[in-house]
Amino acid sequence: MDKEQLIRLVVEKIQEKLASNPPCIPASPSYPVSIGISNRHVHLSQAHVEVLFGPGYQLTPVKELQPGQFAAAETLTLVGPKGSLAKVRVLGPARRLTQVEISRTDGFTLGVFPPVRDSGFLQGTPGLVLVGPAGCLKITEGVICAARHIHFHPADAERMGIRDGDRLAVKIQGDRALVFDNVLARVNENYRLEMHIDTDEANAAGVRNGDTGILLLRQEGS
Repeated sequence: MDKEQLIRLVVEKIQEKLASNPPCIPASPSYPVSIGISNRHVHLSQAHVEVLFGPGYQLTPVKELQPGQFAAAETLTLVGPKGSLAKVRVLGPARRLTQVEISRTDGFTLGVFPPVRDSGFLQGTPGLVLVGPAGCLKITEGVICAARHIHFHPADAERMGIRDGDRLAVKIQGDRALVFDNVLARVNENYRLEMHIDTDEANAAGVRNGDTGILLLRQEGS
């Protein structure tokens, strides 16, 4: 086999590989997605709000995050086996279950190993101690690294051909360009379009709040 035949054979093999496993391609037209960086925060049940801040206490909204969801004025201290984190923001409104969302780096500081989970899937996760101005409590589970996800209003989801629960990919451009794969689509009438990643993911991609990613779709069969 001469050099020209070898080159032709290599090209044919590459073409066969691409045909059997197509790469991510931008949706047509391409869809930009605004990115929000989720710093460590806590969702509390109303019962736990009252343990930590006092009987009958109601959280104080200071900034809307999604329609009906807000960053509260209140903060807590998280205490783990190895260390603590102060002034951790509480998000509202109160939920059915208390959930603490931290990065893996935060977990090293606290001495816990939070698994990557979709919000609300808390079984088998670690716990820690929450300290507020009116009291403290120990939760036995509820500490997670929140899986990266995109909030979609149904109108946006329909326009893009996205269904609730789909797993998507988003391309980040720039000096530290990468593709975030396995991004959960969450579709709800109370959502507006925004992707959420944690601080470790943002640092890896060189992303700041308000930066834009490009939604990618995989060709059928990939």
